[in-house]
Amino acid sequence: MRKFFFLFLLTIQLFGAESQKLEIYANSMESEGAIVHLDGGISVVYQDYFLYAKKAIYNRQSGELELFDNVRANYAGEYKVLGSYARLNIAKKERVFRPFYMLEKKSQVWLSGDEGCGAEQDILIDGGVVSGCDPKDPLWKMEFSSSDYNTQTKWLNLYNTRFYLYDILVFYTPYFGYSLDTTRKTGLLIPTFGISGKEGFYYEQAFFVAEQNWWDLELKPQVRTNRGTGIYSELRFVDSKVSQGSLRAGYFKEKPEYALENKLLYKEHSGFNFKYDNKDLLKQWFGLRLPGQSGLYVDINNMSDVDYLNLSSNNALNNTTATQVLSRINLFYNTETNYVGAYARYYKDLTLENNDNTLQKLPTLHYHSYLDTFFDDLLLYSVDLKSDNIHRQINKKVVQTNIDIPITFQTSLFDEYLNISYTSNSFAQHSHFSGDEALAVGEYNNGFLVKNSNQFRISSLLTKAYEENTHVIDFGLLYTTSGLEHRNGFYEDYENLCFGNGAGNDIGFCDNELYNISDSRESLQLDFTQFFYNLKGEQTLYHRLAQTISYEKGKNLGELENELEFKINGHAKFYNNIFYNYDAKKFSKALNQFSFTYAGIDLSLSHLYRDTLSRQRENTSYFTSTLRYTYNDNYSYRASLNYDMRTRTKKSSEIGFMYKKRCWDFGLSFVENIRPILTSDIATSSSQDRYLMISVVLKPFMSVGGSNSDFALRLPENMEQQ
Repeated sequence: MRKFFFLFLLTIQLFGAESQKLEIYANSMESEGAIVHLDGGISVVYQDYFLYAKKAIYNRQSGELELFDNVRANYAGEYKVLGSYARLNIAKKERVFRPFYMLEKKSQVWLSGDEGCGAEQDILIDGGVVSGCDPKDPLWKMEFSSSDYNTQTKWLNLYNTRFYLYDILVFYTPYFGYSLDTTRKTGLLIPTFGISGKEGFYYEQAFFVAEQNWWDLELKPQVRTNRGTGIYSELRFVDSKVSQGSLRAGYFKEKPEYALENKLLYKEHSGFNFKYDNKDLLKQWFGLRLPGQSGLYVDINNMSDVDYLNLSSNNALNNTTATQVLSRINLFYNTETNYVGAYARYYKDLTLENNDNTLQKLPTLHYHSYLDTFFDDLLLYSVDLKSDNIHRQINKKVVQTNIDIPITFQTSLFDEYLNISYTSNSFAQHSHFSGDEALAVGEYNNGFLVKNSNQFRISSLLTKAYEENTHVIDFGLLYTTSGLEHRNGFYEDYENLCFGNGAGNDIGFCDNELYNISDSRESLQLDFTQFFYNLKGEQTLYHRLAQTISYEKGKNLGELENELEFKINGHAKFYNNIFYNYDAKKFSKALNQFSFTYAGIDLSLSHLYRDTLSRQRENTSYFTSTLRYTYNDNYSYRASLNYDMRTRTKKSSEIGFMYKKRCWDFGLSFVENIRPILTSDIATSSSQDRYLMISVVLKPFMSVGGSNSDFALRLPENMEQQ
């Protein structure tokens, strides 16, 4: 027998298909034949494994290493295994820990069992407990009869699993699988379920496909027992370093009795959304290495009706309140001097049975020459050319081409205290009509319009610094007058019918959407703007006052605009924008916004009032508010209210709280929401949702509620027509 009392390194070289080395560090060693006894601070290094123990025994013949007392194992710095006994067979790549305790460091999930046996990348655990909470007194835990864990894929399987909240048994499942890895993998996602007074039991089971790094697919079939079944999906892809896109699609089939009871126009709801963004199109697709930037943006939407959007989510807060959907495609090439673009716009009104008479822009061609200068920046000019193909299925269509050329002369006087400029703006538009003739009078003739307008501006910018603030004032006066003008065809007809003696004789023609000319009128605009900045250079106050005086048919005062943004202090801010109409002697628009953030409180209030000054159109008075309060790291509260003051209708509201701990979150909120639907009589109607949302997040295993999924207990009769 030989005995050593110093820091000892035992290096074992194992030969096989691949050379493997095991290093054992110890304070002392005793060797007797094939058996080696090691004592005092044992450290074992094998590939990515680091093991620690008080004592160890190594058998040279069998290749087994046994560790005793306070055994700790660390694999690649990602998880720790603790126990009182461990046995390793390096040649057979087998590992045994008894008892077994594992902590995955990234997710903070621990697993405890009677014994853990490992072979290759798999660890088999007999009878144990798993949780993400404090091991001393876990809020929730899952007990199992057996388990297996793959150290490479980080997938955990539990069998005969009982889920407990404290010591209360909540449910049992013969199998539960979960990945402790955050990388994308194919498999089932956390289900979503709920119950509704009218729609019945709701269940959605999402399936995620991620076979390659550049794309993934999510399939979300759903069942609403009283309403119907459907499936929604989303494909996401990244086809290069500068481009990415997504395709969303869905289908839902109503039960006949539900559709009949709620007078739904559509018995089946379907639609899709395709998005794509490429920030270097010409180089990637065509290999052109041109100076400047090119790009493509695509956002195409199509759906049968608004319920396609409403059924895509079980959370009524995500339901749409918009009645118009826009699809668009933008293609452009941009340099420092020129811009070329092509756009397409398609509008769909979800309140209409069809959109045959809706104006679409398919396509628009655009060229712009950026501002350039002559004579030491005294003369500035730019060129803008645009052609719109304004199209619709029925009635008239038109191709309108515009050219706009502003030329500006500018200079300063009196040591730059006074700035003056003169702008001559030349504008021309040509309209070429096609399509069915809809009107008996006011025929749509092709036409051409050319006109010139002139602008004179005088301004002065003054700055004065004080001890704690800097004050900046800008005075401006802008005089606009029309110049030469020539009209023929459509433009001459429109002027005679709508501006001349025949004005109002043909209302349909005069209200035509195809006339989009902003006529130049003689006017004078006075504006006053001031800014205040503190010592940190932060803007504390912005104030603008603007008044327009029109000289057409006498002297008329336009609406007075007052805009104010005031940073009250480091926590509160107020914004106001109002328009006053002298003829009506009242405000035509008033927008007030207030925000406050301090000591965990985040408050936002907003009110919009708009008087259309017309008997045919209704006024707007809309109030929105949100309040969030974070009491501490555990408790937070929230409330919101959106209210239509004109109709005295609450559009949406929410009140609730969230309690967060390291291993779990619990939230409770009451939500009301009104959303539009399309009924069989083509009437604009709405449905009201009232429900109680319970959000439970058991980190990192389960998430019930919140943004990923939710258990929503909706109140009965939540689909009453408004």
